[in-house]
Amino acid sequence: MSTPASPLTHFDAQGQAHMVDVGAKAATHRVAVATGRIEMQPETLALIESGTAKKGDVLGIARIAGIMAAKRTSDLIPLCHPLALTRVALEFETASARNQGACGIFCSATVETFGQTGVEMEALTAVQIALLTIYDMCKAVDRQMVVTSVRVEEKHGGKSGTWRGPL
Repeated sequence: MSTPASPLTHFDAQGQAHMVDVGAKAATHRVAVATGRIEMQPETLALIESGTAKKGDVLGIARIAGIMAAKRTSDLIPLCHPLALTRVALEFETASARNQGACGIFCSATVETFGQTGVEMEALTAVQIALLTIYDMCKAVDRQMVVTSVRVEEKHGGKSGTWRGPL
């Protein structure tokens, strides 16, 4: 009696974990956009915006950390394929409590490649590590920061084409 195939692509018919074979897939332009935010005290945001944080340019360092993380995703997530990324871009937008509700920083990462598999994991990793870098650089003044709402917003390329998450 054979075991039915799992709908999860990283398991074989016997339920064993494996790296998905993408060898027969067509190489296409792949793009993924992921977002997330870190919430913080207004004083912490003011410190970041003023550029007077003790450890330096918080958002500049977070941007570099996110780019580096995207490039190393397959080293961190066991079944991810190593990819030759053609673009990694991170953008930050600050929101103070007086004009946008919660005080914090919104991060968006766009990752691209020309290949046989998507770059969603690379985009998610870039966002997570950028936000964790902000936490690390500011934890001495605000240990209550919260990383939240990390998700894939959209992806393009491959057999499934374009996908956009709910607004």
